[in-house]
Amino acid sequence: MAEYQALLRLTDGAKKRVVPYLTIPEREFDFDSWQPKKTIHEHVHPFVDRYGKKWGARPAWIGVHATVADGIMNDGRDILTYVFDGLRKLGAKAVPSIRLDATTKLQSSVAGIVKQDGRGVAISVRLEDLMKKDAFARVVAVFRSLEVNENEVDLILDLGQPNFEPYNAFALALIASLRRLGDLNRFRNLVLISTAIPETFKDVSKGVGELPRHDWLFFQALLSALPSGMRRPSYGDYTIVHPEFTPQDMRKIKSSGKIVYATGKSWWVRKGSAFRGNEEQMHEHCAVLVGSGFFKGNHYSYGDDYIGKCAVKKAPTSNLTRWKDVAINHHMMQVLDDLSNPVAGS
Repeated sequence: MAEYQALLRLTDGAKKRVVPYLTIPEREFDFDSWQPKKTIHEHVHPFVDRYGKKWGARPAWIGVHATVADGIMNDGRDILTYVFDGLRKLGAKAVPSIRLDATTKLQSSVAGIVKQDGRGVAISVRLEDLMKKDAFARVVAVFRSLEVNENEVDLILDLGQPNFEPYNAFALALIASLRRLGDLNRFRNLVLISTAIPETFKDVSKGVGELPRHDWLFFQALLSALPSGMRRPSYGDYTIVHPEFTPQDMRKIKSSGKIVYATGKSWWVRKGSAFRGNEEQMHEHCAVLVGSGFFKGNHYSYGDDYIGKCAVKKAPTSNLTRWKDVAINHHMMQVLDDLSNPVAGS
């Protein structure tokens, strides 16, 4: 819900510059009903309605987590067919995403969606796939099985959370792997996504600290290292949410009250004690951020406006979903500013 809300609360100008890459996750805790989902249908059914309310008919890439990829809805349709049938009624310009190791069943589902919508496909290539010599052959096999051409393919290079350092050495290794994919200009879009956000903040000490945005810093090094004439990828990240997670019953989790605030090179983090029962700590966290020198001002984004108001107790301490929403919304505006910086080479 936090990610939906963060997208909804972007400015119209920002929304035109963002294409979400949405993955229908494993069956997990439902923050709306405040209980775990019991079935695949119960888990997936709200997706289309939420997409329409939070993102409208705007474009997005949509995939499904491997553990539920072959899940079946109550009416017998597979997950992606069910979702895209619903999105089609909204007029949403969504594109299905598929991994190289997708099952035959999922490939068949995606092929049907591609044929009906005519919007092509996104093929997700993980770092471990990219480093193999047969990476291009596997990409070709997928888009041929879907009966699309290269110019109908959005190639999404999903690095996950690699060891980015040293940046230059990793950049050269990645460039060597990209060369094995041939002429990158043949693809409709080329997108590089990764993250440096930790899977959990439990090892982050209380108080104020900074975590380097290695994904963004590496991306700049990669652009500088790319040979002349080689296609430059678009940038993507997972905001402040790690892509790998284990579904948990949030009623049993004692998460800390914290703010994760993106800056040009790092995430400024203020972490306190357990949130529930001590929600008022967020006023102090916000006040510390406002006085830190990193705060961009209330005008910068919806997230910043909420932080600024909470710092002076003009906004409530709310709940954990709100603080993730606030952080993600600010993060996306920071990244858009980063990408507008000529020094970043984008």
